[in-house]
Amino acid sequence: MRRISIFGATGSIGESTFDLLMRQGGPAAFQTVALTGGRNVVRLAEMACALRAEVAVTAHDDGLPALRAALAGSGIAAAAGRTALLEAADRPADWIMSAIVGAAGLEPGFRALRHGTTLALANKESLVTAGPLLMAEAARHGARILPVDSEHSAIFQALVGEDLAAVERIVLTASGGALRDWPLERLARATLAEALAHPNWSMGQRITIDSASMFNKALEVIETREYFGVSPAQIEVIIHPESIIHSMVGYRDGAIMAHLGAADMRHAIGYALNWPERADLPVARLDFAALGRLTFRAPDDARYPALRIAREVMEVHGLAGAAFNAAKEIALDHFIGGGIGFADMAGVVEETLAALSRGNGLGNAPSCLEDVLAMDECARDCAGRAVQSLASRRFG
Repeated sequence: MRRISIFGATGSIGESTFDLLMRQGGPAAFQTVALTGGRNVVRLAEMACALRAEVAVTAHDDGLPALRAALAGSGIAAAAGRTALLEAADRPADWIMSAIVGAAGLEPGFRALRHGTTLALANKESLVTAGPLLMAEAARHGARILPVDSEHSAIFQALVGEDLAAVERIVLTASGGALRDWPLERLARATLAEALAHPNWSMGQRITIDSASMFNKALEVIETREYFGVSPAQIEVIIHPESIIHSMVGYRDGAIMAHLGAADMRHAIGYALNWPERADLPVARLDFAALGRLTFRAPDDARYPALRIAREVMEVHGLAGAAFNAAKEIALDHFIGGGIGFADMAGVVEETLAALSRGNGLGNAPSCLEDVLAMDECARDCAGRAVQSLASRRFG
């Protein structure tokens, strides 16, 4: 019986993973080691009980009493906080879903790889901030990393049986997010609710806003370089409003392999869960006659500055990915909190990267995870100052 853990169980990816596990037999088919989540401790406890997990962990210390109460009489251990999260990652498992959003998912993923496990990676920040270290850690311990982002799962599947040396280009598709058809001059006034109204996907708050700003795709561009080892020049982005083609791989003979499917994350999750086999999945089958057509357009740099910034980050390499992600997370926090506007997020990131380029070792290759975490902390401080500077210029 395979031992599994889910990190970020109560988020959208975690919920979809839970759904597939229950459909494939639940506790009769899988031995669940650990489930972790955030503040929704009631749901975390429900999932832990359904899968008969050994331990459930909330990331927030103040959530522990409620989690213990919800698990009373179940025999499932309850824990809370960063140390408990890392201890859960130290519990051996055969397959781990890494779905914690943001840089917070970095350390648990590294810990899990030490057991030679299969890491189903939905936490794109791990590759963006510490790609070479993460891939080296997996190789060192004989572990396997399988991509769970729909785009990278699509690329992974399009490469099956192919020689990576024959790849000419990789094309990442992007929905364009909730604001893709807005006049450019309106973007600065976009509200939180408007940025969250994604036309195709049902996702968590942070990733939905990142989709609207295209910071999510910017991270995926960097992630593509780190996971597949291709050059930045080989990576393209195309707006595909229907979200039917999830990515494409072009080969040197002119052929293009496209991965198509319904906008349902259970496909990518299910592929990673059942790899190298394919299993029946509860996803909609495409009706091409009903679809009628698929459309594409080039991304507008003025609308989506995040894509340009990502390419600049790849030119610097080193610790620039860690700084880019940290600044993006701080900018996103302040947009959600109402402190800055939608269009200000890119400005905060650019100002942070510009400040850090002056003698902070931005281009230095990290030698260990601590280097990445130190840059993450430094960039967050710098981004906070950039937000304050923006507010002071705006309001005097």
